[in-house]
Amino acid sequence: MTTRRLPIVWSLSSKDAQAGWRALWWDIGPDGALGVILVQEQNLHRSPYLKGWIGWRVTTTCDRLLIVVKDGVEHRTTLPAINKSTGGLVLLSWSRFLLSDSREHDFVMYSPGGYPMNHISLGECVEYVIGDRDGGIWTAYGDQGIYGDHPASRAGLARWNTDGDHTWTPQHLPVLPLGSLAGTTEGTLTWHAWYSPEGAFLTRVNPTTREETSWKIPIRDIDGLTVQGNRMILTHSFHNRPGIELNHAELIDNTWVITTQEKLTLPEPIGRACTQGRDGALWLRSGDTWTRITL
Repeated sequence: MTTRRLPIVWSLSSKDAQAGWRALWWDIGPDGALGVILVQEQNLHRSPYLKGWIGWRVTTTCDRLLIVVKDGVEHRTTLPAINKSTGGLVLLSWSRFLLSDSREHDFVMYSPGGYPMNHISLGECVEYVIGDRDGGIWTAYGDQGIYGDHPASRAGLARWNTDGDHTWTPQHLPVLPLGSLAGTTEGTLTWHAWYSPEGAFLTRVNPTTREETSWKIPIRDIDGLTVQGNRMILTHSFHNRPGIELNHAELIDNTWVITTQEKLTLPEPIGRACTQGRDGALWLRSGDTWTRITL
């Protein structure tokens, strides 16, 4: 196992930090842009039990700042008077984005200018959401959704359009999922890692043909992945430590095989919800710093 350092792609500036801004939710969009939502610390409460950015909680309705970074260029959008129950960030195609509303148990669709367009429901117990290049919204669910009352959640995976219409449900999964692990996109394809009593699986979906293919994967304890062709990286984070394990895998004779492992040293300790893959690239957040590795 080797150790190396990655170059920094983007960090919260000292000017923003000194002005009281704190980086909370983040996402990588279908076009490879990094999106980060900032909130003023005066509107936040710090949990004594949770480390990292997830330990911050918004306490009041307030403005937020969305920074989208692509090719080294920042674009800033003020989001006015966002309710304290609204959080998360999902970047979609055509510069739109979603924020989740824990009070209403749904999602709010925002225009590129940062104004709410409509509310959509994406099922029960949503564990992760990713947008694709064609405007689709992919969701994966936890056990309360899979064993709940919502028909889309019960399948474990689903796809929606931006009007909140359910457009796809899996038909050929080898077993019923118990919960999700991670998701990513590769071009027009979407990949989902999930687990069941029979182990961990990886499902590839082509939304154009509706074809789905699933493989068993050798590692269950993962929190991120990225895929390019017949190669893949599965990540395992050491929470609150400045390191992450990368498991490189290759599809050989229709079986995913771990070929190499390496441990990366990051600028700061890593926490929960700090990895995301897109199109063969893996984004890693440590503190207020983002790095990236590509296949």
